[in-house]
Amino acid sequence: MNTVLNKPRILTGDTPTGKLHLGHWVGSVENRVKLQDRYDCYFIIANIQAFTTRAERPEEMRDNVMQVAMDYLASGIDPKRSTIFVQSEIPAIAELTQFLSMLVPFPRIMRNPTIKDEIRDKGLGDNYPIGFLMYPVSNTADILTFRPELVPVGEDQLPHLELARETARKFNQLYCAVDPQTKDEDYIKAGGLFPIIQPLLGRVKRLVGTGAPGKNGQLLKMSKSLNNAIFLSDDSDIIRKKVMEMYTDPKRIHKTDPGCVENNPLWIFHETFNPDQDWVKEAEAHYRKGQIGDVECKKKLVDVLVALIEPIRQRRLVFEKDPAQVIKILKEGTERANAIAEETLILAKRAMQQDYFGKRQVKYNK
Repeated sequence: MNTVLNKPRILTGDTPTGKLHLGHWVGSVENRVKLQDRYDCYFIIANIQAFTTRAERPEEMRDNVMQVAMDYLASGIDPKRSTIFVQSEIPAIAELTQFLSMLVPFPRIMRNPTIKDEIRDKGLGDNYPIGFLMYPVSNTADILTFRPELVPVGEDQLPHLELARETARKFNQLYCAVDPQTKDEDYIKAGGLFPIIQPLLGRVKRLVGTGAPGKNGQLLKMSKSLNNAIFLSDDSDIIRKKVMEMYTDPKRIHKTDPGCVENNPLWIFHETFNPDQDWVKEAEAHYRKGQIGDVECKKKLVDVLVALIEPIRQRRLVFEKDPAQVIKILKEGTERANAIAEETLILAKRAMQQDYFGKRQVKYNK
């Protein structure tokens, strides 16, 4: 077991594509904040992965790293209890990515549903760099480099985690002589280097956005690129505007018309964020009977979301005024992360018999 003060380790993070929104909050960030006292937490800002579709916008990606870091800190991730670090500043991850890529067949990458969805949703066709296809392997290396036991993620990341689990099993069997019949939870006891990680899903697997459904009639996932997101940095006026424009039941013309609660973002948000669930159940019953209007329910949701987001926004403003402090936190976290990453790389190369020049000794506690 990898521990600090007997705490099992967690690794998770985000590709920096901009500010974090409520989907990130319920999908993983909320979990991360709660887990800090029980786990040795490492949170990666995966900026190299952002280059897979944004290589021509380096300045934007540099800014996005800062945006994500500020959102982490404002959300309650405490750098005294957790480690926040930048992917590109951990050389061992890149080297381990190269080694692990030899264990992953190309057809396995192309079966990854997340890769297929990205190619389709972003209209990439055949016009994507080889680095884009390396994204799942890079993600696997991000995880295995820190040998965590748990990985808090949103549902869309599960295919990547399954690849990490497969790759860890293959490495342990091939280079650490672990019997393929070994149970996942026993791989380390059996002499493996990499634990077979377990995912930890947030309380909401996939938060819908504020907008209308897609062409297939399904509500779209909250996303910055779809312009249907409420951000953790939005002020009360912006939240009010977004909620009041929120898609509800298109068949409900007048507030006295019966309304549909199912597949309705207004009520999905109330069920997700409103702490007064007795009010929600009662209001939903009135809504179905045409006894309560959209406007009244939206105003209630505004109050709920402002109560959640405003404290986060206020803490964020402090970091926005002191970017040097954010850089200092990232630098210190990256230094801590590098120590573990270098240890893992040495152990991996030793297992693969590729440690030629007697690099420094490491103490590996299984």
